[in-house]
Amino acid sequence: MKIPIEISARHIHLSREDLDKLFGRGYELKFYNKLSQASDFAAAEKVIIAGPKGSFPAVRIIGPCREKTQIEISATDARFLGVDAPLRISGDIRGSAGIRIKGPKGEARLKEGTIIAKRHIHLNQKEAAKLKIRGGKKVSVEIKGPRGAVFREVTVRVGEKYKLSMHIDTDEANAAGVKDGEQGIIVR
Repeated sequence: MKIPIEISARHIHLSREDLDKLFGRGYELKFYNKLSQASDFAAAEKVIIAGPKGSFPAVRIIGPCREKTQIEISATDARFLGVDAPLRISGDIRGSAGIRIKGPKGEARLKEGTIIAKRHIHLNQKEAAKLKIRGGKKVSVEIKGPRGAVFREVTVRVGEKYKLSMHIDTDEANAAGVKDGEQGIIVR
């Protein structure tokens, strides 16, 4: 089965509490763009994230709000910001790097929440059954091309509303010469 590859650039998921701090109490994110996973959308709003060494002035917010704020960056971004962001699956932020976030109405100083997201595949239950793969398993995915590569340790995430796609970050995409929308195949 061919798997569409999506390149995940740095972005932020905000908690309701932090959205209120940054944009004002009761603020609602404005829709900018649909994303492949039906539960998520790119918001029109952007924030500044800052570490001890540097900052990025326009980091896209992904909605809707989550229980906890999470910033997903690449290893290159982490070095530029001066933060020790661990490699984790999205949602696993315990003990991760802190960061400052600035919005038009205020600032949030996080003690944790910044990670380098592990590469992963989204599948719904039907696709997972067809491929005989369970959520949480790790697979390898081959991408053909002039700088072809095999990505190992790709975590499988299975969800009712997930749409088939593999997410890699900008560092991984650049290293393998991958463009958004290219396809890979699971290597057995």
